[in-house]
Amino acid sequence: MRETGGSVAVEFGLLGPLLIAMLLGVLQIGIGMQNYNALRGVAADVARVVTVEYQKSNELTNTQVQQLGQATAVQAPYLLDVESLDVSVADAAVQRVAGAKELTFTVTYTVPTLLTIIDLPAFNIRYTRPIFVPA
Repeated sequence: MRETGGSVAVEFGLLGPLLIAMLLGVLQIGIGMQNYNALRGVAADVARVVTVEYQKSNELTNTQVQQLGQATAVQAPYLLDVESLDVSVADAAVQRVAGAKELTFTVTYTVPTLLTIIDLPAFNIRYTRPIFVPA
């Protein structure tokens, strides 16, 4: 009679790393989607605060809007890593609405990777949205 007791260990040794990498890949996609949703939430929160401040006659500079974006992103509920975060604010090249000033708010985040075992580098996600304030 043949011995087959070690065949399961050999098969798991061959397929196990692939299955683990696939599981980590699913988790990586989930983390990336959560971080993208966090960027969208940060941009929406900053746009809301900036619009309200302008309506109260508190005009914010682009640097102040940038700092607000960074502060919002690292606080709850977003808790993004400040080292992986880049926030930029600029006046739009083309002002599309008469009587309003358009700012371009861009948030870039480097998503941490779980897949270092297969040498997958971290990747960047970016979200850009306009912010319209009274001129």
